[in-house]
Amino acid sequence: MARKIFVNLPVRNLQASIEFFTQLGFEFNQQFTDERATCMVISDDIYVMLLVEPFFQTFTPKAIADSAQSTEVIICLSAESRAEVDQLVDKAMAAGAKQSKPLQDQDFMYARNFQDPDGHLWEVMYMDMSAIPQEQPATTATAV
Repeated sequence: MARKIFVNLPVRNLQASIEFFTQLGFEFNQQFTDERATCMVISDDIYVMLLVEPFFQTFTPKAIADSAQSTEVIICLSAESRAEVDQLVDKAMAAGAKQSKPLQDQDFMYARNFQDPDGHLWEVMYMDMSAIPQEQPATTATAV
């Protein structure tokens, strides 16, 4: 059985978050949506629970990180191609996201980053597995 992952993120305005991520092409499971939370479907095994801050606070005794001042997590999504990376991040930028760091373009990895309206950091990455540098076998030296 595949393991599922549920990322929980606090949001200030649930409807604004739903509108933002809808513009990126994500869908929501209405069975787990009410005025306090929604379940954004990333894939069959990955979900992001967007929880209004007061509701999120009921799950932890710790203060909610101010995502404008600190980073609590970076969510990285894989893409099938460089073009898909650009499409998703361009949609995010058009929907009001902010660039969080410059494009990363290495021979084998291409990644772009953005901050959603609540300041959470997202990275969208394409990795060409055939272009990853192969490590040389370690040599063993023996001291006599």
